[in-house]
Amino acid sequence: MEPKQNEPTGLRPEGGRTLDAPLVSVDLNKFADVLKDEKTWRTSDRNAITVYKTKGMRIVLIALHQGATIAEHKADEGVISIQVLEGKIRFISEAGTAEIEAGNLATLHKGLRHSVHALEKSVFLLTIGA
Repeated sequence: MEPKQNEPTGLRPEGGRTLDAPLVSVDLNKFADVLKDEKTWRTSDRNAITVYKTKGMRIVLIALHQGATIAEHKADEGVISIQVLEGKIRFISEAGTAEIEAGNLATLHKGLRHSVHALEKSVFLLTIGA
């Protein structure tokens, strides 16, 4: 398999980050620091970066300021998991509501509507599987 890397963008001009390879090792603490150091974090209520992407799975690291809300939507791609690394969020879905804090995770089946509200400044890992 040929490793796949991200393309440079206006927000992340360095590019070259490995998104898919037979083995990908990700320093989540480093990426969380990068997210909180970028202009988007200072000018918006959130910032995010895809840390892994392959057929059947995508992993995104998301940082939210306290009070930020990700509006209701649904993930038609597959089952999702939300693992909180820092802070505390409220995860609201058709199946129920969970307050998730650092060190905990929640899962949700494909196609269910959900939203996220940051009760504190938070960083979480979103995994979407097929």
